[in-house]
Formats: sequence, C-alpha cells, structure tokens
Amino acid sequence: MRVCILGSTGSIGTSTLDVLSRHADRYEVFALTAHHRVDELLAQCLAWQPKFAVLPEPAQAQSLQASLREAGSTTAVLVGAQALCDMASHPDVDAVMAAIVGAAGLPPCLAAARAGKRLMLANKEALVVGGALFMSAVQEGGAMLLPIDSEHSAIFQCLPEDRSAWSRRIDHIILTASGGPFRTRDVSTLASVTPDQACAHPNWVMGRKISVDSATMMNKALEVIEARWLFDLKPEQIKVVIHPQSIIHSMVVCRDNSVMAQMGTPDMRVPIAYGLSFPERMVSGAGLLDFPALAGLTFEVADLQRYPGLQLAWETLRGPEGSTAVLNAANEVAVAAFLAGSIGFDRIHEVNARSLESVRPETGECSSIDGLLELDARARREASLHAERLAK
Repeated sequence: MRVCILGSTGSIGTSTLDVLSRHADRYEVFALTAHHRVDELLAQCLAWQPKFAVLPEPAQAQSLQASLREAGSTTAVLVGAQALCDMASHPDVDAVMAAIVGAAGLPPCLAAARAGKRLMLANKEALVVGGALFMSAVQEGGAMLLPIDSEHSAIFQCLPEDRSAWSRRIDHIILTASGGPFRTRDVSTLASVTPDQACAHPNWVMGRKISVDSATMMNKALEVIEARWLFDLKPEQIKVVIHPQSIIHSMVVCRDNSVMAQMGTPDMRVPIAYGLSFPERMVSGAGLLDFPALAGLTFEVADLQRYPGLQLAWETLRGPEGSTAVLNAANEVAVAAFLAGSIGFDRIHEVNARSLESVRPETGECSSIDGLLELDARARREASLHAERLAK
C-alpha cells in the first residue's frame, strides 16, 4: 500500500511513520508534506525516500531539493497548495493520512475523497468547515473515510463494519474529554494563563494549537461537529463527559441502553494503525493497558463556566449552514493571537462568540470549495478585528 502523509512533521505524521516502520513489508511512503519544518522533512525524506515531497514556498522547496540532491536522493520536491491536492489524488497513492492542521487541509482532503482514496482523517476541520460538501465528495468518489481522532476512532471501532446498520444501533454517543490542564484550576485565575501552561497537556503530546484547544475544550466542540457528519447524527445525539484518565476514548450508547466503549493507553498510534489496517488489526507500538495498575476511572460533567466554548458546537450545528466554518476560522485566529501573547486565554471564547455574531454565512456559500474558503477568509478578517480590540 502506497501512502501519502499530509503534514508528516507534526505529531500525527511522525506517529504514522513510526507505525509504518513496524510494517515496512506492507507499506511504501509515496509522498511527504510539511509547512515549515524543512530540516525535519529532509530527515524524513532521507529515511523513507518518497517519490515526492511538498512545501508551501519556492525558497523552501529549492533548499530542500538541493540538500536531497547533495545526499543522492531522487525525491522530487513540489511547491504549493495545488501540489498537496495532486499528491492526495495521485493515481499511484492508495491511502492518505490527512494530518494538516486547520482549514488549509480541506482542499487536499476533498481531492483525496473525490479520487476514492482510503482517507485517514486527522484533520477535523475538513468536516467542521466542509460538512455536507465533504461528505458528498466521499460518497461520490467512493472513498473509504476512516477517523483518526482518538474519540472518533473509538466510536468507529464500537460500530459494525456495515455502516447501514449504524442508525439502527445508535441511541447516542458519548465523547470523552480529559478536561485539559485547567480542569481543577480556579476559574477566576484563567485570565493569567500563559501559552506554555496551556500547552502542557496532562495526557497527550500534541502540537501547540490543538493543545490550547484542549485547554479551552474547543477541540471537543470541533469533535462534536465532526461526529455529527462522520456518523450522521443529530446534534442532540452527541454528548460530552470529562474523563481525566483518557483511558476510555469514547462510547456508543445503543438503543437497548447497553454501552460499547473502546479503551487503551493514550497513544495516537492505535487509531493510526487501525486506519492503516482496517478492517484488520496490526501492531501499533502502543503500550498494553495495565488494568491492575489503574488507580480508577472517573467521570465528570463538562462545566460550561470553565469551558464556555463547548456549547458553541451545538449552537452552530443548529445555526445557518456555514456557522461551523465561521467558528473554526475564528478559533484559529483567536488561538494564534493567544499564542503570540496578544490576547489573554479567557479572550479566546470572546473572539469566537463575537465572530459568530458578526459573520453571517450567505445562502449557497457552502456549496463549493471557493465559497467555503471565502467564508473562511471573511471570518478570519472579522476575528482578527475582534482580537485587536481585545488585545492586552
């Protein structure tokens, strides 16, 4: 199986390569892409010798190509957003790991879906922004859509392979959340949270943007939206519960009130390996869950005073089409402003809420990729203005 990894230098991308290294006889790396970590991409190319590598800027690509030639590598370096789509839909590619963070991952995800690939989706924004358009592309292209987020993979693993049986099986689903690093911190002190504190997740090793999202629980809000599309659920069929140990990754409550749960150590290599091997199972490299060593599994209600952004998931799902895209764009801008030190941690939600109030999707705007990207750009401009007004 030939694999294209979109976002190979991030945490999901490097974990994917780790899993592939354990099954070199089954998989070939066809293409690797990165955003700015040129040195890391160079090391990956030298180790894996893909046919292609992709970077966003010509200067980056020229530098990488020169280094690869000097090392005797035949990897060809491509440039730009179109190259991402070309790799994701390349006829020689069998499987695509979509691990680009943010709305930038939507076009190559759509390209892979339309080309009928095995599409392993770690880019939740493809569904949060793309929604109906993306799912139509999956259906029309005959793609195999496999969720990689630990929570959605857990739900997927609890359901029968026959997707037509899902609606008859599910009463509702429960997405678990760790609660992030501030689960027990005094809410009145959250304004003073620093970026480094927000990125210190207690259970998972992740990039800075998604770590901040975990601290605000906006990652869970986006996952609620993603679950609506992945499993064709109504908003009220999606629940969230705090589970600090991150051992149960999510649950399906069946129509007879029995509960199916997927458990394991908090290691992304498990859902990655499942996505690569589905419907089979293969070695992931993750540690075995040691039940006698578990101190206990606890569950808590998600406090909306502590995590006000969580409620925006259900509000946007019930709002005009495109509202979820506005929320995603605003949140990306707000988190970037926080990480840059421009706004306080407690202002992230305010930027998101104000952007939803001031940006109204237009009729038909979500029916094309161009319309979605224009809505995304409009929401980002508005969110930037709100962030500037709330700057420290």
